Amino acid sequence: MPRKKHNFRKKLFTKNRLVILNEDTFEEIFSFKLNLMNVFVVLSLGGIFLILITTFIIAFTPLREFIPGYSSSELKKNALELAIKSDSLTTLIKKNEVYIKSIQKVLNGELEYSKFNKDSILAESEEIPETNMNASEEEMKLREEVDKIEKQSSGSKANKKK
Repeated sequence: MPRKKHNFRKKLFTKNRLVILNEDTFEEIFSFKLNLMNVFVVLSLGGIFLILITTFIIAFTPLREFIPGYSSSELKKNALELAIKSDSLTTLIKKNEVYIKSIQKVLNGELEYSKFNKDSILAESEEIPETNMNASEEEMKLREEVDKIEKQSSGSKANKKK
């Protein structure tokens, strides 16, 4: 077994000459001194380079749109626009429903016409999201830590300037 490894290693590093000849005149056009290890390294690097170039071409050009799973930027843009339009249409429909219900109340006599105002009805229909603007205990602790760090860093900068 060690003998075979030695023979393989020897074959890898044995110098060979690659000669290109003109077939009619047997004139030598050019020649190379190579070994199998050089050929293996050059072919491996060439393969890696080819894979990298192909990956970059697919990743950074419009060709990626032909790969299943990737959507085009135009399709994403259209989907976003449609989502925004559908959201605004939903709010518009809600406002119109509230307005129609208010008109029905006036027609049924449940509400006086003098109190009926389109702006006030639409203002009632708007949903005001509830937000908690009070800082939590964790946030207060973080603010205190940041203030301490800023005071320390500004104090050290003042000392360096002196």
